[in-house]
Amino acid sequence: MIIETIAQELKVKAHQVKAAVTLLDEGSTVPFIARYRKEATDGLDDVSLRKLEQRLTYLRDLEDRRKVIIKSIQDQEKLTPELKSRLLAVDNKTELEDIYLPFKPKRRTKGQIAIEAGLEPLADALFNNPELDPEHEANAFISESIVDTKTALDGAKYILMERFAEDADLLQKIRQYLNQNAHIKSQVVAGKEKEGEKFKDYFDHTELLKKVPSHRALAMFRGRNENILQVSLDADPEKEEGNRNSYCEHIIAQHLNLTFNDKPADKWLASVVQWTWRIKIHLHMESELFGTIREQAEQDAINVFAKNLNDLLMAAPAGPKVTMGLDPGLRTGVKVAIVDATGKVLATSTIFPHVPQNQWDKSSRTIATLCKQHKVQLISIGNGTGSRETDKLAGEVIKNNPELSLKKIVVSEAGASVYSASELASEELPDMDVSLRGAVSIARRLQDPLAELVKIEPKAIGVGQYQHDVSQSNLGKSLSAVIEDCVNAVGVDINTASSALLSHVSGLNRTLANNIVNFRDKNGAFSSRKTLKEVERLGPKAFEQAAGFLRIMDGENPLDASAVHPEAYPVVNSIIKKSELAVNDIVGNSEILKQLKPDDFVTEQFGLPTVCDIISELDKPGRDPRPEFKTANFKEDVQSLSDLKVGMILEGVVSNVANFGAFVDVGVHQDGLVHISAMTDKFISDPREIVKAGDIVKVKVMEVDAPRKRVSFTMRLGDSPNQSANNKTKARVEHKKERTQQAKQHNRSSAPKQTNQMMGNAFADAFAKAKK
Repeated sequence: MIIETIAQELKVKAHQVKAAVTLLDEGSTVPFIARYRKEATDGLDDVSLRKLEQRLTYLRDLEDRRKVIIKSIQDQEKLTPELKSRLLAVDNKTELEDIYLPFKPKRRTKGQIAIEAGLEPLADALFNNPELDPEHEANAFISESIVDTKTALDGAKYILMERFAEDADLLQKIRQYLNQNAHIKSQVVAGKEKEGEKFKDYFDHTELLKKVPSHRALAMFRGRNENILQVSLDADPEKEEGNRNSYCEHIIAQHLNLTFNDKPADKWLASVVQWTWRIKIHLHMESELFGTIREQAEQDAINVFAKNLNDLLMAAPAGPKVTMGLDPGLRTGVKVAIVDATGKVLATSTIFPHVPQNQWDKSSRTIATLCKQHKVQLISIGNGTGSRETDKLAGEVIKNNPELSLKKIVVSEAGASVYSASELASEELPDMDVSLRGAVSIARRLQDPLAELVKIEPKAIGVGQYQHDVSQSNLGKSLSAVIEDCVNAVGVDINTASSALLSHVSGLNRTLANNIVNFRDKNGAFSSRKTLKEVERLGPKAFEQAAGFLRIMDGENPLDASAVHPEAYPVVNSIIKKSELAVNDIVGNSEILKQLKPDDFVTEQFGLPTVCDIISELDKPGRDPRPEFKTANFKEDVQSLSDLKVGMILEGVVSNVANFGAFVDVGVHQDGLVHISAMTDKFISDPREIVKAGDIVKVKVMEVDAPRKRVSFTMRLGDSPNQSANNKTKARVEHKKERTQQAKQHNRSSAPKQTNQMMGNAFADAFAKAKK
């Protein structure tokens, strides 16, 4: 059942899903399955496998919950064949819980108390026969515990209210209506206007629930959590003024086949319907739907973070070059660290070029001397406080020492301070002052962003959207998956990798990674992949999962430096035998490899996809999927917000991408926003259609709000600055119109007008009488 469900959802064949599930259950990782088990899954890629893994977890949890519920109802001796069939047919947790609601153990309710008092016959009688007079019928139930007819009728009302509110089919009808038509409404808490200035956009805000973007939903929920906003569900946004009846009350009455034609019990039944909605179902639905919206918004936010993290980790590496890292600072000085091509620390220092010490010339000489002494090729400058001043200093050193052929690059230092104080940094750089470790990290992250950033808690890297408002457990799982995919897509040099990087390799964990590093320290560099089997606790399964992603440069076997898995070396041997050439003569020889026919090397164990991958890998062994290294050129005379002028065209780096636009760093210590509407002349629904984190782009300054430290950019360089004078620019309005155009007519046609005529005049009149 689960296999078929996932196959339908992913639009793949059941045998592909079954094979993937079997491999996952056997302990295989997604990167391993995607790369080395293509025959088994018919080529399912890592994206499909991640979705499959996620749905597999959800559906298995659903099955476990279904078993618990069936057993619970069975223990109550209330499980009928029809009920069991219904429970088995449900495919989501919400509907499963709806069906279970009447049988769910709960604390003693007013309805249960009324049943115990013997009032259920009264409730049934009035519901089944509205011709009965409520007062007259209630008289028969007066006793010592039921002192009058009002008490009797109230008890009967509670019985019916609870019964209706636990009707799964009714709840589903109301849920469907609300999902299509309800609005989310936020208002400022009286007296909190000044304190909640950052939530000003939501002081009096309403929009269609199903269309609310994730960033706005999370902003409203954050405002509610901080007691700045009141957030509520408006079930009837188009209700006529003066009409207090909700269309949901009509749904309830219709579902129960209640018609109000001036029968004796109509007024009482109308009040039961009204109370059922207002007291029972409305709050339940508001909580549920807000929970669903929040969950979806959180998932969107997590996806944003995951995509940005992927882009950051897969940014182009500068490569194995001697690099100087400069961690800028003013009063505390600029921390300097030099690392060799492998990332090993060669020297450290602290200089004080800026206020208050102003040792500019001395600092310049120190940098130049260190660069000459260690043959530095690159200078990596953190983008924190003092960055532009430090960048200017480095520029002067380069200008005054042209023979050094230095290049300077400003990099994001997000998370460097977190790394500096971490346990891992203490292990890697035990005798180094905490303040200098940040400079080491800044140097290394230019050489290889992936290798260095994996050492930092992903949430500290700061490329997320409302990352602190989402489930930290789900965020952690998603980011771990991104890191795993990136690390294994690039591959890892086992003889230079840190334990932090190795721990993300398929099949390895922190313990095995540490064991590999310890083995390397004790026995020297690995000369072949086979030696991995000698590492403590690294068994056959771990070797199978990890070996293909670990590289050994200049080892005994040239294939160990490629992505060809050791299990597939026999295929390469067949190619060598047929070509009558040595392995070194084949690797990288495109002319020979193009002449090969993959079908000639297919075996029972290795199919055509694997053979094609092997030939492709032999052509470009260990190829890096990351792009070519490029840098942005910040304008020298633009160093702070005050230097920005409307109309300026600048080059910058995309630092973060959200659902509503992208933030660009132009070197003024405050990233500016390019709204999604200002990215291109065509309509786009996702900024990632145009940019990703790390991209170098040209932007025009449209607005500078210095007091609030906000900058607006456009990537449409022909735009007039007046076009973005505020958040209600013509471009944004037009974008919003286009975005909602397709759904607009559907929304209007599917949203019933809450009129007395639609609800039935008699029904509305009964409510009116019930209120008197």
